[in-house]
Amino acid sequence: MLCAQLTSLLFTPTFDYSIPTYQMKLKLVKFKSPLLNFICTLLVFLWVYTAASKLIDVGEFKRQLANQTLGKAAAAFLLWFIPISEILTALLLLFHKTRLSGLLFSAMLMFLFTGYIGLVLLGYYDRMPCSCGGVLKEMGWQLHFWFNIFFLAISGLGVWLARSVEQKAAL
Repeated sequence: MLCAQLTSLLFTPTFDYSIPTYQMKLKLVKFKSPLLNFICTLLVFLWVYTAASKLIDVGEFKRQLANQTLGKAAAAFLLWFIPISEILTALLLLFHKTRLSGLLFSAMLMFLFTGYIGLVLLGYYDRMPCSCGGVLKEMGWQLHFWFNIFFLAISGLGVWLARSVEQKAAL
């Protein structure tokens, strides 16, 4: 009898952690939402800044693209496709209904840009021109690579948070 009481006392949980309460879920959403807003704000500034710096000096951006190892047709396409994609991504990030799409676009763009820089660092290209805009073109390749990795991680975290917040809000 005493043994059964001791066993019950020692091995019976006083709180069931496997079932989160509504209040715990609400607190997580309250923490995740401001972080998600901060991430989206950072990304909006990044995309607006990079697109604006390319469009303000479109002649320089065109020369930089022409210096790439791409063909003329690809460079002509990218001249407008890249800044428009960056602006579209920033716009998607501004609205709650399209935020997840904006975060996915942001992650995709950062993945592509980071992949390009990775190939440059590995010596895949004969020459190493940078067609980034503004302050970003002044960075060295390694710093630029880590800058992109940071924003790629931020985008991925944003995707996770957006999905998490959406699921919690649906409950």
